[in-house]
Amino acid sequence: MTSSPLGRRLVACLLNVSEGRRRQLVETVARAALYDPEGARRAAATVLNIFYDRDYNRSVITIAAGIDAIGDAVLSACEEACRLIDMRDHTGAHPCMGAVDLVPIYPLGEDVGPEDCAREARAVAQGLTERVHGASVFLFGWADAPLHRGLAQRRKEMGWFRETTDGGPRPQRRFGLTGVGASPYVMNCNVTIDTRDIAAGRSIAAAIRESTPGGIPGVQVLALPHEGAVEIACNVESVKGGPPGHVTAGEAWPCFSVGGQLYRHPPASLITARVAELAGGRGLRTKGAAVAGFTPHECRAVAEFALTRGIAEFWKEQRGTRM
Repeated sequence: MTSSPLGRRLVACLLNVSEGRRRQLVETVARAALYDPEGARRAAATVLNIFYDRDYNRSVITIAAGIDAIGDAVLSACEEACRLIDMRDHTGAHPCMGAVDLVPIYPLGEDVGPEDCAREARAVAQGLTERVHGASVFLFGWADAPLHRGLAQRRKEMGWFRETTDGGPRPQRRFGLTGVGASPYVMNCNVTIDTRDIAAGRSIAAAIRESTPGGIPGVQVLALPHEGAVEIACNVESVKGGPPGHVTAGEAWPCFSVGGQLYRHPPASLITARVAELAGGRGLRTKGAAVAGFTPHECRAVAEFALTRGIAEFWKEQRGTRM
């Protein structure tokens, strides 16, 4: 990914909120990123996509903006989510920690470095605990200085909102606990297996997990019941190194640089094919796959398009074509 011709130094936040059944509520949260309380437009921000999941009762809102504008946009959306979502009433198949569950900030070009994103993430974390009394946060990735611990490690250390925090009071059931951080881009790729056998799903998930010998680099994964089947839900992290055009199973891994460091990520097609192979070995078949939002390069291109044309609620352009 190269520098922005718009001079905006673009970043994205894939804001995870613990609501996927009330679409109007989620869209209200998304619009809070775009308009101030008086209704004035934040011209430097756009919402590219909203990925809803009813069974998980979770949505992912893709917000893109210049680095200098992302903090206000994201923090406003977080405030609105905390106002509208009460974790005391929440049910869903996907593990979650808070009303605003996850606030990751990703660079979309070489002109934005790790510390730029870390600074904005820390500002969002501080602002959330100041503006929403009772909100609690923990930091991960580049924002977690000096250790830079990853999200999976931090979630485990936080005890899934039973233990300590990095900011605010001990987590309250009303808001839960919010992870705020920064890292190279992380995709969400979900593959559905035509079975209700969660044990089979967990076995497949374990086989592709990065930490398993022979697993796929960058893949963190859960097997979850979903719409009468089992979904292999993958966070696909960008991993350091590897030559441009790194190839596995005949397909190139997309590459990009952040702060002079090369990163690559496994394509969704590789994950889908591997899950299908493992499922077939158990006499099962896959029913489909979905990317929740965009790949890193897609996100950059769509952000440029939407911001150049002044489209704030770009997710409406995606309806019927990408969910």
